[in-house]
Amino acid sequence: MAMALPLAGIRVLDISQVMAGPFCCMLLADMGADVIKIEPPETGDSTRQSMGFRLKGDDSPGFLALNRNKRSIALDLKSPEGRETLYALVKTADVLVENARPGVAARLGMDYDTLSAINPRLIYASISGFGQTGPWAQRPGFDLIAQAVSGILSSNGFEGMEPAKNSIPVADLGAGLFACYAILSSVIGRSVSGQGQFIDASLFEAAMALSVWETTELWGTGKSPVPIGSANRMSAPYQAVKASDGWFVIGAANQGLWLRMIAAMGIDHLQEDARFSTNAARVANRVVLIDELAPTFAGKTRDEWIAVLQEAGVPAAPILDYAEAVDCEQAIAREMVQMVPHPVEGEFRALGFPVKMSATPQQIRHPPPLLNEHDAEIRAELAQKGLLDAKRGAA
Repeated sequence: MAMALPLAGIRVLDISQVMAGPFCCMLLADMGADVIKIEPPETGDSTRQSMGFRLKGDDSPGFLALNRNKRSIALDLKSPEGRETLYALVKTADVLVENARPGVAARLGMDYDTLSAINPRLIYASISGFGQTGPWAQRPGFDLIAQAVSGILSSNGFEGMEPAKNSIPVADLGAGLFACYAILSSVIGRSVSGQGQFIDASLFEAAMALSVWETTELWGTGKSPVPIGSANRMSAPYQAVKASDGWFVIGAANQGLWLRMIAAMGIDHLQEDARFSTNAARVANRVVLIDELAPTFAGKTRDEWIAVLQEAGVPAAPILDYAEAVDCEQAIAREMVQMVPHPVEGEFRALGFPVKMSATPQQIRHPPPLLNEHDAEIRAELAQKGLLDAKRGAA
């Protein structure tokens, strides 16, 4: 008999929009939580309309990518009826996730103090640009802003060039991941204490928390890290290098791999050079080292070098674009692209589950919901519990 997914029986109210909150709630939904997405009437989550291209329906691919395994109900939370329905849902919920600017939830009567009085077991997660406290709390915050003020933007790209944003929205997605881990920790803690709690997550702190190597270099050297392209701050050579027909990456991240690499390349004599004999020396002389290696790398193609280095046990790989990455044999073997059925789109491609669980494999139980698609269903559930008048219409 198949086991229930780990979060089966956990109800999550997703009152968030765009990326960090929806991503967090989708991760919980993938693990079996019953995630109810609460959206504004008529417009819904702003991501439904925000991207500049569509598939077949009205919802953008961005919305489709972040909202599988959820149900949707549209509520006007500024209206008494909308708040009444929200409060009824809160009585049934384990978790609520919102990402309004600090103070907005209180003005709408949906802050932690109000809702925890209704349900003391509620775990309430707020995701904002800068957190609920501090002099920047009221500043609007997007991923780009968080990358800028956390230091990330200053350390990306190449020195002397325009600052380069990490193209992956690490602050947004990182905040969602950190909020998810805090929620799961709180669910475990509640099993002992019986009490919920307030979680305060932010894009700014997520971006800073992911800057482990960069802050280590700052505190170790007393200098803010400068941009170094694809290179690694703690190991060398660990970066993109150029073969006769283009770029690929190598990862000689420790002394053993360095020795294997130069042996496979027939340049063992570099170990006799004091500038390159230790990892610390190679990091300090990274630019000179790559210049020294360049003529040798230029003597073979990318595929030839990758084969030579992998045979020697040295990590090396081609640089794939996204079209190549999603269709590569490893992504296929790991089911990292899945076809999602949808009532309007028919089906569409989406990224699969990034972790595999042997006893409780995740599954796509629901396609991303249409706006207010589950209104009648959710209201009927609340009416059955005596929490809402079954005759009351949609908000």
